[in-house]
Amino acid sequence: MSETVETPARRGRSGRQAEAARNDGIILRAAREVFLADANAPIAAVAERAGVGISALYRRYSSKEVLLRTLCLEGLRRYNTEAEAALENPDGWAALAGFLRRVVDADVHSLTVRLAGTFTPDAEFLPEVRRSGELTTEIVRRAHESTRLRADVTPHDLGLILESCAAITVPDPARTTELRQRMLALILDGLTVGSELPGPPPAPGEFAYRWR
Repeated sequence: MSETVETPARRGRSGRQAEAARNDGIILRAAREVFLADANAPIAAVAERAGVGISALYRRYSSKEVLLRTLCLEGLRRYNTEAEAALENPDGWAALAGFLRRVVDADVHSLTVRLAGTFTPDAEFLPEVRRSGELTTEIVRRAHESTRLRADVTPHDLGLILESCAAITVPDPARTTELRQRMLALILDGLTVGSELPGPPPAPGEFAYRWR
């Protein structure tokens, strides 16, 4: 069996690819910080925060809209990854509770709360959106089967719960995390079988207007 020989050219390509990946990660982290603080900030603020030249940033992201779209798509993929992990847990209630805790810690929904409507989602979003709906529905179905989740909770309620937690922010990041998890614990207690909830649950697509 032949072995792949690592030539200087091959090492050079792999090194450049690794450096590009690192730079991309730095840019996305900077963009997240900048746009969560101010969705109207210019893309130059991202370059400054990331410590890269504006031309280098534009080579990777041709516009602010492309950068915003990438940020939110990455957040959606993280949500789906956590949902898939939750479905490996045979305990339906524990799967739901653990999923919500991890997504709150990942701060995925701050992107939704602050960036919805600032760009137009493209076709790349559609498979992830569909997958998100399927996974969330299955998580809720299994939680209902556990008999601990109240019968009137729907998959669309989870989005409101996560957005409510993401809306909690204080200057200290550690305290923000603590307060969000505290609020989630209170909400989880309210999700168990008990009194009737006021009003109907969110309708499918009720909040989709924000992305138009």
